[in-house]
Amino acid sequence: MNALFGSSRLSRNLIATAAWLCYVFLLLPSLIVIPISFGNPGQIEFPPRQFTLALYQQFFTDPAWWGSMVQSLLVATVTTVLTLILAVPAAYALVRSRLPGRNLLRGLFMMPMLVPVIVLGLGLYLQFSNWGLLDTTTGLVLSHIMLTTPFIMVSVISGLQHSDVSLETVASIMGASRPVIFFRVVLPQLKASIAVGSLFAFLMSLDEVVVAYFLTGTKAMTLPVKMYSSIRWELTPVLAAVSTLLTLLSLLIALGIIALQRKTEVTP
Repeated sequence: MNALFGSSRLSRNLIATAAWLCYVFLLLPSLIVIPISFGNPGQIEFPPRQFTLALYQQFFTDPAWWGSMVQSLLVATVTTVLTLILAVPAAYALVRSRLPGRNLLRGLFMMPMLVPVIVLGLGLYLQFSNWGLLDTTTGLVLSHIMLTTPFIMVSVISGLQHSDVSLETVASIMGASRPVIFFRVVLPQLKASIAVGSLFAFLMSLDEVVVAYFLTGTKAMTLPVKMYSSIRWELTPVLAAVSTLLTLLSLLIALGIIALQRKTEVTP
């Protein structure tokens, strides 16, 4: 028995060690980029010979870089808000109603998760070119809504499956209308799930590059597209500063998601 227990404990330790090694391997490029972002603005070097904030100053003072950042934040914010307006009622209808073919509808909502992003980008490019939505903020928002809707729906559906249905039944018996039940009974129980889905949607829209590369030009260029274009045509050290800022922002959002998920698990 002791030998079996010792063997299982050794296996767990080996698995944990292998997992940490994989994490370090994945994080190593980001850890190298961070000190580079504080280096010489004239060239990319590691380790940096001097530590300055010149690259960050260049990023915030260059209209091309700062403008693309503002565009990305605008698109991500509008996308998140509109996706919530669409996905939360849709998820509630799919879970609580008895619509015929609701499983088919759920599959259609989840379809963007299954189709390769480059296929979606090409299809949206062909369609938006006919609608005159190429290189526009509207086109970007519409495409990102399609990409982020499944993730918010998955989060909200999970929250609905763990919510107390009896509260809705009692409210209905007391004479509350369906909108009142939705806004005063259902939504308060889904605050954590909606927040998690919103953070996922915001982060996805902020970091999305493939579809945006198909749809944008010089007028509505997002920060990821600007970074990709800069890597192809002009390898500038400012990329290190931009990458560090995006990494920190992604880390904060990820920590927020983890905290909200733990809160959801603890809350009965």
